[in-house]
Amino acid sequence: MASAKITVNGKDYTVPVVEGVTLQFALRDDLGLTGTKFGCGMAECGCCTVLIDGSPVRSCITMVTDAIGKEITTIEGLAKGGVLHPLQQAWIDLQVPQCGYCQSGQLMEAAALLSRNPHPSEQEIRQAMQGHICRCGTYNRIVKAIQLAASRM
Repeated sequence: MASAKITVNGKDYTVPVVEGVTLQFALRDDLGLTGTKFGCGMAECGCCTVLIDGSPVRSCITMVTDAIGKEITTIEGLAKGGVLHPLQQAWIDLQVPQCGYCQSGQLMEAAALLSRNPHPSEQEIRQAMQGHICRCGTYNRIVKAIQLAASRM
């Protein structure tokens, strides 16, 4: 069986490369990083969003081989040195999640947005987040949390 070296949250890992196995399953099954959720499996809901070299990608359709030599960041890597990322703290402060299932993907998309646009308008936030489905409908709280995090960064 072939294997590949990938960098996740600043650490190098070796994972098996099996035809048809996505980055999402390598993260969850091989590395035990279960914060990345499986939603639709078709890149429609956003639950599986991770960052690759700082850009949001749907890990459910990204092959492990596409991530070789790149920096992968998952929800587990968003906090640094035991300190929550401002987005994570804003999510807590504003009690954004209800069921919470989609939230790791939402947070990763929001982190990518704030890294490229530190002070987005409400419209820019809504545009960036439109590909994420929240069954609980917490969209307005998500927008407010992103605005709060931007003001704290």
